[in-house]
Amino acid sequence: MIRRPLARPAARRLAALAIAVPLLATACSTADGGSAGDGAGAPGPAASSSAPVLPPYDASALRTPTGRMLGVASEGGPADLGPVDAFAAKAGHRPDVREYYQEWGEDFDTAGNTALWKSGVLPLLSLVPDQTPLSRIASGGEDAYLTRFAQQVRGFQGPVVIAFAPEMNGAWAPWGPGKATPDEYVKAWQRLHDAFRDQQATNVIWMWTPHVADSGTGAPVKPYYPGDDYVDWLGLIGYYGPQDGTAFRTLFAPTLKTLRGFTAKPLLIAETGVAESPQKVAQINDLFSNAAGTNGLIGLVWYDLRKKWPGSTQLTDWRVDSSAAAAAAVVKAVGAKGFGHPVTPAG
Repeated sequence: MIRRPLARPAARRLAALAIAVPLLATACSTADGGSAGDGAGAPGPAASSSAPVLPPYDASALRTPTGRMLGVASEGGPADLGPVDAFAAKAGHRPDVREYYQEWGEDFDTAGNTALWKSGVLPLLSLVPDQTPLSRIASGGEDAYLTRFAQQVRGFQGPVVIAFAPEMNGAWAPWGPGKATPDEYVKAWQRLHDAFRDQQATNVIWMWTPHVADSGTGAPVKPYYPGDDYVDWLGLIGYYGPQDGTAFRTLFAPTLKTLRGFTAKPLLIAETGVAESPQKVAQINDLFSNAAGTNGLIGLVWYDLRKKWPGSTQLTDWRVDSSAAAAAAVVKAVGAKGFGHPVTPAG
């Protein structure tokens, strides 16, 4: 189990995913103003009296992606493409989706997400209610923020994946077991989702993201599930390392089996990595081979950082290039198993 520090506005954690090139290219063609769909929904609120009112972006085509996504988790804001480019250079494949964390109560960064999307990268926003009880959200105490935030997201002319309060089954999360009940979590999720529905925000893909079952996640995941009508993608977080696991069959497979017992939604490994060790190359191969062989799995996100976790006195190196052998193994595995798309050299 990884006990990761929650992001703060000054230093947000990021991750990235990747969508099959033909699908992403089609969606990107609408980034400068058009809708990917048939204009469903009423016009959103205008930014000013002279600004054109555009129909909301329709992300329906992206809710069932083809191919296998490749992502990167790193630091920076949504408009910071440095980590995306750096990961592409190391892995030999470009991530097409990037995750970043946002504190509950903050406004949606339209400019940053627009820059990200226009570069061909799908934003994935993890909305973190670090200081706000789920009970308050569930009971309507945050409805003013929900409405404002939904309107802001709806006005963004591109798609965005939203993951609300991830790792809800982890004892380390402020909204996890002992801090909030599964019923409060579900009601808060549904209230958030319904606020976006009421604002006709058709550009959102909803991703529900538990942590893999391990010694720190004794709570069963099913009671936290909001229901198929409220979820588009499943996310799953787990690491190869000294705390979480050493093989796909023990790290991910048990929780995957549990999830498939109550939903068939597309599944993304939303955050993962392999710690530097003598087993890193073998574990990289194990990760990509088993991910590629998992039915319904649409990709994975690599945590490309060297980090000291709460409770630990040492840095753990999850980076792709923690060694030359590790970097070569990632390049080979990504290409062989069809994750993301290759980087085309300039010139």
